[in-house]
Amino acid sequence: MKLHVFVHHKPVATLDSSDGFRHVMAYHPDAQADQFVSLLMPVRTESYAYPDLHPVFRMNLPEGFLLSILQEQLGPQVGASPLNLLSVVGRNAIGRVKVAAPGADPTQPPVPFELAGILRGDNSEEAFVDLVRRYAVSGVSGVVPKFLSPNTLADYGKGTLATDRYIIKGTTARLPGVALNEHLCMEVSRQAGIPTAHTEVSDDGQALVVHRFDLEDDGATRKGMEDLCSLLLLRPEEKYQSTWERVTGRIKDVVPVAAQQNAALSQLADLLLLTYALRNADCHTKNIALLYTARDNITLAPVYDMLTTTVYDDYAKNPPSMPVDGRSSWMPGKALERFVQTRCGVMPAQTKERVERICEAIVRVTPQVVEAAGRYPAFHETGKRMLHAWNAGMNSLRLQKTWSLPSLEGAIEAARFSDVKPGTPTPVEKVGRSPLLGTR
Repeated sequence: MKLHVFVHHKPVATLDSSDGFRHVMAYHPDAQADQFVSLLMPVRTESYAYPDLHPVFRMNLPEGFLLSILQEQLGPQVGASPLNLLSVVGRNAIGRVKVAAPGADPTQPPVPFELAGILRGDNSEEAFVDLVRRYAVSGVSGVVPKFLSPNTLADYGKGTLATDRYIIKGTTARLPGVALNEHLCMEVSRQAGIPTAHTEVSDDGQALVVHRFDLEDDGATRKGMEDLCSLLLLRPEEKYQSTWERVTGRIKDVVPVAAQQNAALSQLADLLLLTYALRNADCHTKNIALLYTARDNITLAPVYDMLTTTVYDDYAKNPPSMPVDGRSSWMPGKALERFVQTRCGVMPAQTKERVERICEAIVRVTPQVVEAAGRYPAFHETGKRMLHAWNAGMNSLRLQKTWSLPSLEGAIEAARFSDVKPGTPTPVEKVGRSPLLGTR
């Protein structure tokens, strides 16, 4: 299968795989220097060959729930290889790069999407599955999943659906209140003055709408976007196999303008501190990205996919997703302060100011958590756990003994949130071990 690659809707390259394994992308002879597909793939006459799908294209393949659906439902019709799936979803990719099958129009408008239907309607698991059925493969004539089951979504914890202007996230019983969890964490980020994607929660509290942030000011032109997973040449399933040091190193590699590089690293320091404060054990390389309009105009993407993961039973004991200075601990000590100084150029006095700003934002958002916990029964226990996690997170950012940081103890007591239920992790089935071997 040969696909056409577009930048700003202009054809610039072809993507092909003759054997299903080795993939080749070749720019057209008339492609201009500013029409590059990736920061790692400048326009040139020589083709780019990879043993599998190029990282910049893998970045836009869905994961988890949606990937399973596309593989199971579309596989018999279009094939389940990454290239086949890309031919289906490539026209709705994040960023300025689109991919389409021969004859397909990358400018074809998607199925009309009514945001009010999400914000004001039913967002149960069944309704989210129906939403995926209608929009996941919008614009692909005759190819519509017909056998989606709510049970499929339940297997993955959460589902995500990208439209032309929004990213819609559902919720499941496995992750109660996850939409409110992410929205309130994003509110902390906003209140702390960190660039943050705009989010909205549905009236029933079960769906999160994230406004796409790859749009330029005109509301139509897409910025380029590449996550650090692709920039580090990692497969999506390898998104945790990195370090914060490798992330900063790659940012320095691909951002040539010194002022922009410093700004990106400074913002990354805020993101790292926020991750510890909110106890987000899922800040991996796919959740950090660069935005750009040209090689000499690159910024760090706003905060996205920020939530308190440790409140959920299955993830309660998870450490930070990437180590800092070799430490994977929620109590990093001097390692965190040393990292932001040596890798991000943030001096200790500035680190203290940033920590204080994040902690103050947490205090300001705390009443919203309490209110939401009282309003939405499914979020009640999650909200209680979030405040305990945030309180512990703020304490972990006391990088020097002399720092005086706020506490949520009073707010927790006033809201009667002290009685947090103990976690009950879902048992993990051990695969490949015979019962004949006995117990350990």
